[in-house]
Amino acid sequence: MAIKEYDSIVIGSGPAGEGASMKLAKCGQNVAMIEHYRDVGGGCTHWGTIPSKSLRHSVQMVSRFRQDPIFRRIAGHVDVTWQELVKSAQSVIDDQVSMRESFYFRNRVDLLRGSASFLDENTISVLSKNGREEICKAKNIVIATGSIPYRPDDIDFSDPRICDSDTILDIDFVPRSIIIYGAGVIGCEYASIFGNLGVKVDLVNTRDRLLSFLDGEIADALGYHFREIGVTVRNNETYESVETDDDSMVLHLQSGKRFKADVMLWANGRSGATDKLDLEKAGLTPNSRKQIEVDEYYRSSVPHIYAVGDVVGAPGLASAGYDQGRFAGTHIGEGHCDTRLISDIPTGIYTDPEISSIGLTEAELTEQKVPYEVGRSLFRSIARAQITGQTTGMLKILFNTQTLEILGIHCFGYQSSEIIHIGQAIMRQPGDGNRVTYFTENTFNYPTMAEAYRVAALNGLNRIQWQEHDRDQSSSDTGSCDPGSSDESESG
Repeated sequence: MAIKEYDSIVIGSGPAGEGASMKLAKCGQNVAMIEHYRDVGGGCTHWGTIPSKSLRHSVQMVSRFRQDPIFRRIAGHVDVTWQELVKSAQSVIDDQVSMRESFYFRNRVDLLRGSASFLDENTISVLSKNGREEICKAKNIVIATGSIPYRPDDIDFSDPRICDSDTILDIDFVPRSIIIYGAGVIGCEYASIFGNLGVKVDLVNTRDRLLSFLDGEIADALGYHFREIGVTVRNNETYESVETDDDSMVLHLQSGKRFKADVMLWANGRSGATDKLDLEKAGLTPNSRKQIEVDEYYRSSVPHIYAVGDVVGAPGLASAGYDQGRFAGTHIGEGHCDTRLISDIPTGIYTDPEISSIGLTEAELTEQKVPYEVGRSLFRSIARAQITGQTTGMLKILFNTQTLEILGIHCFGYQSSEIIHIGQAIMRQPGDGNRVTYFTENTFNYPTMAEAYRVAALNGLNRIQWQEHDRDQSSSDTGSCDPGSSDESESG
């Protein structure tokens, strides 16, 4: 059998693998991309980010339609099937696949379809679904196989009523009730989707609060809105067992509680997708979570084998994975890479309302004994939010009271994941460029959601002025300098 020779081989065409292969091709290398699925894009495109966010958008449209009195009067109640909602994402997936395949074609990267496994530290077997095997060899190999949902051995995932985040889109009906086990990002996003469809949702959280890495006020706001759409959050619970019958499933908890529902979504943990790679033949041993441990240049314990993206663990974001792939490709192709992932990577949680944040939380600043103040802007006071009807939410700016340096930004509501990047750009400015006064000294388009930064900055600065003006005065005597008088206007 002829062996194909390459400078570099990349395994997995998700964001991390794409970033690595494109950079290596730009460096003039002869590159092969191995993808086991029929189309490129990885889990991000086919099971995770793209379909779930497209589904969320469709559900939002249905929910807004049902709530708007004008549309209700014209069309009455609107019913859609689960298949119709999922199908709405397919055109986006198709566009993404077409675009990404063109990247490989234009950059002359060989696309090899099949499952990859190591024969030795430089040699890969690619086994296609029809049983045809190709052998490839390369000086450098980049593993970008991503992650898969963790599946406990005592739960029967072959039962159609028990799903994980890779299979939940395959159900063929809108359930009347669902249990979501795991209240991390994935669990919360699907709780929001099903709750907005009018499904009874029990969200089982193994911890004592929702999304504990978030600012406490933002997490509490999410909990409130979950209750508003009928999502019941069960904190500090651990499963005991799961049983199913023909028309329902029952979750038994160690606390003695039991919940019955049409479907269960298991959303508690992910593992590196390394089982089929035969890593031991390359001299590699994954950790307990089946992830590959790497150094600052994304090199594994075998120096010419790199790993990037979810397969290496945190942060486990598509955006970060793409950058990791580019950095690994740079190190291979140019022999060095001085660029690193930024320390403050913004979060984007696509619940409804969505959440995004960057920097430190109030709890972290308090623990570190950093003097800070809070500037808030409620979206109900922002003209653009009023125009769109998206008045739920707020923007919080945390800044140092002595230097006015911005320390954290936390956003809950309409377009949060877009709005956050304005604050991120300012926080990255050197020296005095990162100051909350940037938002009061520059003019914003009106009406825009970005105006929330100006309102929040003025609110926070007025709090400091009020404290300096007279710490002994009551809030009712301080006029426009009173931080409690209004955070909804420029003087507030």
